Amino acid sequence: MSYPRERKEAVLKKMLPPNNKTIPEISKEEGISEGTLYNWRKAARAEGRLMPDGDTTPAGWCAADKFAAVVETASMNETAVSAYCRERGL
Repeated sequence: MSYPRERKEAVLKKMLPPNNKTIPEISKEEGISEGTLYNWRKAARAEGRLMPDGDTTPAGWCAADKFAAVVETASMNETAVSAYCRERGL
C-alpha cells in the first residue's frame, strides 16, 4: 500500500519534538504497521534528516541524529541555537 507524501510527512512529524511519539504509539494511532514506520524513519535518516527515537531527550537519539544536530547548528549564533533547541524540545 502506498501512502500520500503529505500523510507520510505528517506521521514523521509525530516522531519529532515536541511530540516525540514512539513508533508503536504512532502505529496504533494511524493504523500503519510498525515495520512501515521504521522504514520511513530509516529513509528520512538516509536523506540526512534529524529523526530521533521516541525519547524526549537526546539520550534517545542515535549517533547519526546527534551528529546531524551538531552540523545543523554549527554555523548558528547563540540566539539561533537557543531557538533551534526550543523548537525541538531540548
